[in-house]
Amino acid sequence: MKLAPITLVLASLFGGSSAVYAQAPAAGAAKPVVIDAAVTDNRYQLYEGEVVKVDKKTRTITFKNKEGESKFVAGPEITNFAQIKKGDRVNVSYELAVAIELIKTKSDGVRSKVETNTVTKSKADEKPAEKIANQTTIIADIVEVNREKKLVSVKGPSGKITTVTVKNPALLADVNVGEQVKVIYYDAMAASITAPKK
Repeated sequence: MKLAPITLVLASLFGGSSAVYAQAPAAGAAKPVVIDAAVTDNRYQLYEGEVVKVDKKTRTITFKNKEGESKFVAGPEITNFAQIKKGDRVNVSYELAVAIELIKTKSDGVRSKVETNTVTKSKADEKPAEKIANQTTIIADIVEVNREKKLVSVKGPSGKITTVTVKNPALLADVNVGEQVKVIYYDAMAASITAPKK
C-alpha cells in the first residue's frame, strides 16, 4: 500500500502546529521578475476520496481514491473523530488569489507588508474540517509603467523591484510613476470530511 501525499496534507491541517503554506511570490530578485498577476484566482483539488475504514482503537482512517489507499492516524487534536464514518467523502483543496489595487495617492515613501493567517475549524458535533488561510498585503511604489508591454514595476518594503504583467491593459490608463499599489496575496489550504451525497 503506498503512502499518498494526502497523509502529509491532512497531518498539517488537522495536526495543528506544523502548518503547510504555499509561499506568496517573492517581492523581487536582483533582476526584476515578471509575474502574471493583475487579478488571478486559482483553486486546485489536491485530493478527493472516500473513507473505506475507521479503526476507533488506533484512530486510523483509511482513504481510497483512483490512485489507491492511504492511511492517516488522527491525533488527539481531532476531537470530533467519532463523527467520521465509512463512506464519508474526503476533500483537500488549495486556493491562491492575487489582486493588485491602485491607490490614487502620491507615494509618501512608506511601503509596508502585513501578514495575517487564520485557522477555521469545524464545531465539536460536526465532521472534521479545517481551513488554514494566509494573507499578505504589500503597499508598493510604482517605479515604472510600460503601457506598450503591459508591465508595471513596483518597489516593495524590502526595496526590491518586481515587474508585474497586467492582464487588463485598461488598468494602466491612469497608472503613473510615483503612485502606490496594494498587492494582496491570499492562499488557503482546506481539508474536510463530509457525509456521502444521498
